[in-house]
Amino acid sequence: MAYQIADTCISCGACASECPVSCISEGDTQYQIDASSCIECGSCASVCPVGAPAQE
Repeated sequence: MAYQIADTCISCGACASECPVSCISEGDTQYQIDASSCIECGSCASVCPVGAPAQE
């Protein structure tokens, strides 16, 4: 299952810079993950200070 970013996202951008396939982008109110490109590596979750990225 691809990762999703929860509403707890603080838009710090740590996850986007860590993603090896660049599937995370800044949305209107928080960052978002392109589920079709996500390789489920967990890199985003490991660097997020608030634990926003998680698998569905």
